[in-house]
Amino acid sequence: MAKSKQTPLSGFSREIHLILDDYADDVADRVGQVVERITKSGAKRVQAAARAKFPVPGSRHKSTGAYAKGWKARVDKKGRTVQGVIYNKDLPGLPHLLEHGHANVNGGRTPGYVHIKPVEDALKAEFEKAVREEL
Repeated sequence: MAKSKQTPLSGFSREIHLILDDYADDVADRVGQVVERITKSGAKRVQAAARAKFPVPGSRHKSTGAYAKGWKARVDKKGRTVQGVIYNKDLPGLPHLLEHGHANVNGGRTPGYVHIKPVEDALKAEFEKAVREEL
């Protein structure tokens, strides 16, 4: 039988703090791993969605594939905080214009081609499920 660790009452709060601190570090590590996995997967999925959606049928622009190839994933860590970022490295302003549409030079607007939002919604659901399973 394992001998239990005895702590004097005066050090009880410090012991609780240490236990909770260890638990918080463990949770942060596990969530960080989930963030990394989901972020990398998300960049590939946005890239596939961009390849499938563009060039837009009837468009006068020829597709070079640069838009789809430009999607990258980055994971930023600061202390216990981990943030996954999916972005287009080569054409940083274009995703917003394509997703939401934009004004034309001669008046009017171009329609938005929603291709990022469905992937974002799916990644949010996957992230929540993965974190629940991990913890």
